[in-house]
Amino acid sequence: MKPGVIHKLIRTINDLKLRTKLFLSFIIVVFVPVLIVGIFLTGELRDMALNNATEQTSMNVERVKKRTSEVINVAYDSAYRLANDERLERVANRQYESVYDVVRSYRDYQDIDLLLELYDEISNIRFYMNNPTLLNNWQIIQPGDRILESFWYREAMESGGLIGWYYIEDERDHRKYLSLVRKVKFLSSNSSGVLVINVNANMLNKILSQETFETLIVDATNHIVAANRTELIGKTLQDIDFDQDLMDRQSGVFEADVNGTASQIRIEPLIPVSSMNTLRIISVFSIDQIVKDANRINQLALTVITVSLILAIFMIYGFSTVLSNRMLRLSKHISKVATGNLDISLEIDGKDEIGQLSRQFNSMVASINNLVAEVQKSNDQKRLLESKQNEIKFKMMASQINPHFLFNALESIRMKAHLKGEKEISHVVRLLGKMMRKNLEASQRKTKLKDEIDMVRCYLDIQKFRYEDRLHYELDIDPNAEQTPIPPLIIQPLVENAVIHGLENKEHGGTVRVKAGVSGSEVHVLVTDDGVGMSEQKIRELYDSLKDSEDDEKNRIGLRNVHLRLQLSYGSEYGLVIESETNVGTRIHFTIPIGGEPLV
Repeated sequence: MKPGVIHKLIRTINDLKLRTKLFLSFIIVVFVPVLIVGIFLTGELRDMALNNATEQTSMNVERVKKRTSEVINVAYDSAYRLANDERLERVANRQYESVYDVVRSYRDYQDIDLLLELYDEISNIRFYMNNPTLLNNWQIIQPGDRILESFWYREAMESGGLIGWYYIEDERDHRKYLSLVRKVKFLSSNSSGVLVINVNANMLNKILSQETFETLIVDATNHIVAANRTELIGKTLQDIDFDQDLMDRQSGVFEADVNGTASQIRIEPLIPVSSMNTLRIISVFSIDQIVKDANRINQLALTVITVSLILAIFMIYGFSTVLSNRMLRLSKHISKVATGNLDISLEIDGKDEIGQLSRQFNSMVASINNLVAEVQKSNDQKRLLESKQNEIKFKMMASQINPHFLFNALESIRMKAHLKGEKEISHVVRLLGKMMRKNLEASQRKTKLKDEIDMVRCYLDIQKFRYEDRLHYELDIDPNAEQTPIPPLIIQPLVENAVIHGLENKEHGGTVRVKAGVSGSEVHVLVTDDGVGMSEQKIRELYDSLKDSEDDEKNRIGLRNVHLRLQLSYGSEYGLVIESETNVGTRIHFTIPIGGEPLV
């Protein structure tokens, strides 16, 4: 973005009323993030519901496939046994001379009845054999023209013994069943017939009835042979308006409209053993139905968020009204002062910036009134006026003594001492000037650990000049830690505390040690002394003072100041840790993250 555009935007924002700025801040800081999070969570919740449903359908289809295979495998095993049954071959190929011979032969052959009694998975078994001497007993049947011309019969005779699965009508009860159809070839008599085994439809439907989603078993001609919705059984996929593009798909997961409803469709092939065609298991679930609970949760969340935002708007409105009214009162009083009305006093409660401005305003008005009174009084008392003017001039001259004057004066003193051979005094004055300059530059937010240690060294050298052999110090600074940015005046107060409170009252003095090193992602700083130390009670009182919310006017740059600035810069988990023992010494240490930025 161009600088001119940025300046124009800032100017436009500055022209807005305070109440409007608060509303815009609320929209940017609260409303937009909440909206983004809501949209994201809504999509994630919907996708989670769909993924769970997809996994559920996958498990359901696998379960249906396994149980259906168990049922139709019974038909397959029975067909294999009958196709290799020599007694069936003799019964089917014998040329009977009388009805009695046929009936007796049927009575002696009980294998089909035994299979029907043994397996509930089979509803009926029929064997079609072209033998004019046979009688139709609904098990061994002479095929008529309708059977001979049926597609499944022709395909079976042309299949070479492979099994086919068809949804065909049983001649006995005229109901349709999923049926195993295969050609049975008798090698010894060079003849063949067609075996039809009906699978128990109730068992297939019972398997599907336990499924949550709509589930179908479809044959190769798209007939629905079983379903958990009974009204669909016997229909074709075309009858239920199944998607044309998916009609012939053998497997996969697809999304399509089913009866006008957006749905997900899973198709899984079921290929029986030695089969020349396949069955398919189709599971269908409505996407809207699956995400219904997610949508309900989203609507509830939206309602809660909306109500919360409305309440927040009212609160922002009330807060901005109170704030605007206070600012308006201040503005009106300033306007009155601008017109020359100095007999006013503004009362605005609170310790915030507006309250502070109110107090400063009253102080300003009082100062102006006092100044006016002094001017009026001075017109009658010329001598007093001259005296006041001289006093004012003196104060103005004193106010001109700035830091540069102090630095220049100290430098002049240092040069005089150096010229007179007072090298130690010259050195101490130079250190004092350096410390004063560093202190005045301490308003910047960060300084390097190296520079802070340099100030500590100056302070200790000055104190050593004062205490002479009673004070010793050691600085152990890891070079890897020297470039770490830290708040200014964070170590020097600790060293000063060690010298003044730890060693000053000790007859033989002692040693102050400052150690800084890198450990992992943090810099550890330790200040120790072997001074008088503190009792446990004193340490508890010191910790209480660190937590005190009131400023200590007597010691602005003390332990509490350092402790609070560490916590404000890096978080409440940081701060000073104090350990001490009477007549042994005191240890004060803290840690800061390497390259860590202040929290505020």
